[in-house]
Amino acid sequence: MRQFLLPMLAAGLWLAPSCGKAEDGGDKAQGAAIAVIDFDYVDTSGEARDQRQEHEARLAAFMGALRTDFAKGGQFRVVTPTCRPEPCSLTGTIMPNLLAAARDAGADLVLIGGVHKMSTLVQWAKIEAIDAKTGRILFDKLFTFRGDTDDAYCRAEAFIFDEITALPPS
Repeated sequence: MRQFLLPMLAAGLWLAPSCGKAEDGGDKAQGAAIAVIDFDYVDTSGEARDQRQEHEARLAAFMGALRTDFAKGGQFRVVTPTCRPEPCSLTGTIMPNLLAAARDAGADLVLIGGVHKMSTLVQWAKIEAIDAKTGRILFDKLFTFRGDTDDAYCRAEAFIFDEITALPPS
């Protein structure tokens, strides 16, 4: 399955228009513009202790690290869409409006997803990359990761980022 999904994402990135020069007027070429939408979080582990604040903080750090990683180098330029009502999310915005907001922000790609804590040990992260102009899904993958700690989230973010961007050279 990976042999099919990664070439599809590579083709989408290759076909996405270049954004030309950076806005600061420099000569650095920018890659495809990507809107990284905050992931949703669901906890069905049934644990007695309320961990919402911890999970919100970990997911916020995860999303911040993911955006930072995409912004590094020249492969991507991170853009931030504006949704009405705010924030842009899968639970608060219907997909056509989310894609329109991403296009309005200049996005070529939209990254959406969510994390599901299934048990005290296992979490899933479902990730999709969507062509902002056509709505076509370019990448769709379910990741699993172990643990519910800051370190587990950091490792999961690094692995997911590497998987998304491990594309054959175009």
